[in-house]
Amino acid sequence: MHIVIMGCGRVGSGLARALSVAGHSVAVIDQDPVSFRRLGPDFHGQQIRGVGFDRDTLLEARIREAQAFAAVSSGDNSNIIAARVAREQFGVATVVARIYDPKRAQVYERLGIPTVATVPWTTDRLMRAVIPDGLISEWRDPSGTVTIVNLPYHRAWIGRTLISLEEALGVRAAFVVRFGNGVLPTRDTVVQEGDMIYASALSHQTREIAQLAAASPSEGS
Repeated sequence: MHIVIMGCGRVGSGLARALSVAGHSVAVIDQDPVSFRRLGPDFHGQQIRGVGFDRDTLLEARIREAQAFAAVSSGDNSNIIAARVAREQFGVATVVARIYDPKRAQVYERLGIPTVATVPWTTDRLMRAVIPDGLISEWRDPSGTVTIVNLPYHRAWIGRTLISLEEALGVRAAFVVRFGNGVLPTRDTVVQEGDMIYASALSHQTREIAQLAAASPSEGS
């Protein structure tokens, strides 16, 4: 594949190096030529000084040949403009934009541009380091509103239906890992010893959900 990357900061340079090592053709665009030093001496892709949403700059980066475009500069507006140009003017099939403001990310998703919201992603990784056994997000939607968590649960839930656990906690089970295999739950799925339950929930309710999950279910649950 040929991939064009706008932004040669830590994220852009790391992505470019990884793609190059994997055997892909890579073109990196940045306004600051000093930033290309991050690519290292073993990087053999294109290094183009310019603005990532400028037509001539993109053509120099062989955007017409690109199967993917990643806008990962430090500016939200620049990233989304470049992503839209790549998608709408050059028809690049796979386009992604890095967005610092998670509220903006939701708006941009509606425009058909997949986004990576930096703040929720970083927060999740820090939480994993600080509280490795807590109720930590495995995935968030770009707006940070909905999350999928590895749901800890009281042993008393074993033998009860998964749907009763969902109703008690206010979550929706996405899948269950049982004996090392992923399983899509049905209305009849019963929680078994050793099940790892991954559930979708509203991000602002995870603290409450963790408390409810740790408690023994009532007899009526």
